[in-house]
Amino acid sequence: MTVWETANGKAMARKLFGTDGIRGTANIEPMTPEVALKVAIAVGQSFRNGTHKHLVVIGKDTRLSGYMLEPALTAGFITMGMDVVLVGPLPTPAIAMLTRSLRADLGVVISASHNPHADNGIKLFDREGYKLSDELESAIENAIEKGPRGRAAPSELGRAKRLDDAGGRYIEFVKQSFPRGRRLDGLRVVVDCAHGAAYKVAPTVFWELGAEVFAIGTSPDGMNINRECGATNPQQMRAEVLARRADLGVALDGDADRLIIADEQGAILDGDQMIALIASRLAKGSTLKGGAVVATVMSNGGLERFLAGAGIGFHRTPVGDRYVVERMRALGCNLGGEQSGHVILSDYATTGDGLIAALQVLASIVEEGRRASEVCRLFTALPQRLKSVRFEGGEPLEARAVKEAVADGEARLGRAGRLVLRKSGTEPLIRVMAEGEDETLVADVVEEICAAVRRASATAGERERPRLRAAE
Repeated sequence: MTVWETANGKAMARKLFGTDGIRGTANIEPMTPEVALKVAIAVGQSFRNGTHKHLVVIGKDTRLSGYMLEPALTAGFITMGMDVVLVGPLPTPAIAMLTRSLRADLGVVISASHNPHADNGIKLFDREGYKLSDELESAIENAIEKGPRGRAAPSELGRAKRLDDAGGRYIEFVKQSFPRGRRLDGLRVVVDCAHGAAYKVAPTVFWELGAEVFAIGTSPDGMNINRECGATNPQQMRAEVLARRADLGVALDGDADRLIIADEQGAILDGDQMIALIASRLAKGSTLKGGAVVATVMSNGGLERFLAGAGIGFHRTPVGDRYVVERMRALGCNLGGEQSGHVILSDYATTGDGLIAALQVLASIVEEGRRASEVCRLFTALPQRLKSVRFEGGEPLEARAVKEAVADGEARLGRAGRLVLRKSGTEPLIRVMAEGEDETLVADVVEEICAAVRRASATAGERERPRLRAAE
């Protein structure tokens, strides 16, 4: 089976918004203060009608460029008569929670998640703490194209203030997701905060629940977020687990909405293994709603087989935790996630939360009284290979040679295999994933498709250059 995805999963026409808000290189369009100001004004226009003073919560991670985008967004909302609450560096799920808690109309996160420090992004949450739909994001883009209108009168401008106890509120919120009456006493936990948004709150959560905490990645300087650390680079966390003889390692990404864990032996476990563990625990306690789990097309077939064997349903969505959440809400499920480490537990949160997911893993370890290596690995993953190819221009996935390579790969993988090709929503990349029974064959298929994409991209680039020179 081959799955082809567009850049945005479902919405191809959008120009600014990708799979997770607006994202790009800082100080280069679209990630400039000018665009941020326009976004805030466009969003604010939808709140000009009403009888109350509208409120927006703005949080960010630790990137240097956050200091540039935060005031631009603040100015835009104030221009439209909205009050602004600034909470500083906090995880993305904290902003979703605070938006609901403060009865705000909108939540804004300034973050590029797991990307390098040079990138940044803008994510928007509605008053219920859910990411905006494709339709609302398209409406915002249309409003930007039409230009600002309906600005507030001088006497109706908004105000901005800082919320000093935002971090403490979030810490208590996360701790309440841990089973009542249980503690982490006696457990040694390594926490890699990726020099990101959770560098203060994450170690505190585990320490207050009783664990002995070894925190790394807690010295952000504006440019070291995600650098050789965190969920995308968990080797430093793994080494610390072994050196400290810890019981579990937790590696968060820059905005702490996802995680990767390591057991006491240093084995790295991804989101699929965590979903399997949490689904089993919920099903055992008769609290798995909808009798099913929601994941994306990237989740391993081994997870699907494991869940089927346990009598648990399995639904796939396009890549992006927002699509997982949409399907969970439609099906009435309370567990979903992505292989990359987004785990959504809707009984507690409206979006992926790395800390809440980590506590559910630890709850299983505490309740079963066994080592993480005995608890956390519930299935053997099928051989899977994912590779990204940068492209220069055109639409490589539409090229005949690429489609022929895909058809050949699909035939070689057989009925037990899967192919997923998708255009990144945040970078000029084509992501190629293959899965099957034979590891060598899987690797060969991915390499051949990637080579076809490179050739198609190079050909498109050669055609594009004369046109660009003529335009100059």
